[in-house]
Amino acid sequence: MNPAAPEPASRPVVALALGAGGAKGLAHIGALEELERQGYAVGAIAGTSMGALIGGIYAMGKLDVYRDWVCQLARLDVLRLVDWTFRGGLIKGEKIIGTLRELIGDARIEELPLAFTAVATDIDREREVWLSRGQLFDAIRASIAIPTVFRPYLLEGRRLVDGALLNPVPVTPLIRERVDHVIAVSLDGPTGRRAPEQDADASAGQRPGLLGRLFAHGEDKPRVHEPGVLELLTHAMDLMQSNLSRLRLAAYEPDLLIEIPRDVAATYEFYRARELIELGRQHTREALERFAERQR
Repeated sequence: MNPAAPEPASRPVVALALGAGGAKGLAHIGALEELERQGYAVGAIAGTSMGALIGGIYAMGKLDVYRDWVCQLARLDVLRLVDWTFRGGLIKGEKIIGTLRELIGDARIEELPLAFTAVATDIDREREVWLSRGQLFDAIRASIAIPTVFRPYLLEGRRLVDGALLNPVPVTPLIRERVDHVIAVSLDGPTGRRAPEQDADASAGQRPGLLGRLFAHGEDKPRVHEPGVLELLTHAMDLMQSNLSRLRLAAYEPDLLIEIPRDVAATYEFYRARELIELGRQHTREALERFAERQR
């Protein structure tokens, strides 16, 4: 995928708002691939948390490199990318960002071939921050800083954390973009459409690993399980984020909303990349079919 390539004039140009959601955000890759396959050109992207990571890498023209890499990750590989700390969060976040910089390189946001904004939260000033200048991976690192999980990121004198605290699906930075359509991809959709591997793991009674014990959602464990502090915190944040997403999307309605069920994966399940990418592709295909019917 190369967003820098010239697009035929007949292709509709879209602006994309890519939402937050941990490993579920891998579905954004499938969404982007399906949009391109169906003839849409992406002119601008705003992303929060995992949406900022996928959107930023796409804006660099390196999404295929990231996709091939993440699809090779096994459970142990995910664990190796974690640099533990107990100051300001459980994870420093330097190891994963360093790995991605080595894999993909870095760039200044203002020099990217399409407009890109990463959304973060200034935790001290209690306000939303739109990062549309500076080093790309600085902006991504700030946007993915889930409170209590990732250490806050100090950038230009501000302590920045996950943009999902205030804007989980960032349509607002795209309002003034001159495009044909604004499309939002939310990872907080209605529950009940669990991915096949997740069902298989549950039915087989597999014991979760270290990351699973720390971050897994309650619905992924037997009903007799008594959730721990971090599990309850993760579930509470998911619930708040889902409700905030609905409120923000009602106030700033996109032309098309693509919803990925919020229970398809736990936050850390990046080793399920192929499955989650396909899920994003499938939901995007279905949403575009409905969108085309409304346009007739």
